Amino acid sequence: MATIDHLEAMSTQVRRDILRMVHAVNSGHPGGSMGCTEYMVALYFEAMNHTPKPFSMDGVGQDLFFLSNGHISPVFYSVLARSGYFNVSELSTFRKINSRLQGHPTTHEGLEGIRMASGSLGQGLSVALGAAATKKSNGDPSLVYTLHGDGELQEGQIWEAVLYAGGKKVDNIIAAIDANGQQIDGPTDGVLPMGDLALKFEAFGWKVLVVKEGNDMQSVVNALSEAKAMTGKGFPIALILQTSMGHGVDFMAGTHKWHGVAPNDEELKNALGQLPETLGDY
Repeated sequence: MATIDHLEAMSTQVRRDILRMVHAVNSGHPGGSMGCTEYMVALYFEAMNHTPKPFSMDGVGQDLFFLSNGHISPVFYSVLARSGYFNVSELSTFRKINSRLQGHPTTHEGLEGIRMASGSLGQGLSVALGAAATKKSNGDPSLVYTLHGDGELQEGQIWEAVLYAGGKKVDNIIAAIDANGQQIDGPTDGVLPMGDLALKFEAFGWKVLVVKEGNDMQSVVNALSEAKAMTGKGFPIALILQTSMGHGVDFMAGTHKWHGVAPNDEELKNALGQLPETLGDY
């Protein structure tokens, strides 16, 4: 079991990875990646039962994770590499020609840890429900996790899947929502207000946990532990994480402006100065 200090150190290092990856190619999505870093680190280094090597697509006997908002691939790649799925040095190939680490995760390149392509928003929960149903059919007690952006919940397919999961009482799935209140065009309330997400999920038959400090590692670890304890009881679980886009760097935090913009040389130096190297850069 990882200590909170180690998980926090890992989060700092992952944020350094994210910034350096997108800066190197002047392309990528740092804001959302940095906002959900605590969740991804807590998931892969504490909550999930998974075996990085040897990697198998079917994941029999292991917990599975599906990233639905695939544009935040930088945090996904960093966490996968640092948890042992592939060499950390491969992060330097992010978004380069012939790299396995494309801007949105794909499966045809055979990158370990990736079980679905997630360039198009709104599809991850549907895929995850298929995996959850398969585990049930096979008598596999493992869990299925997903992550979604709050702006992604404006997609209709999400709510079809939410309805299905509640109606069919899919109780081996935990869907996390990165509720940072921002999307590419501005605040989510300005683009398309979604009201009370917790009440919406509850109306569809889900049990909901709201994490008011989604960038506090202890809070996230506790919430994942509580969510796991609630599985297997006849209802799906939603974990709503109230986070800050760009968290960890003062000039990036809390604004949609860093949704898909890479820092320049001066900005990178400033940002890395706020995130001391903890576990070694690639």
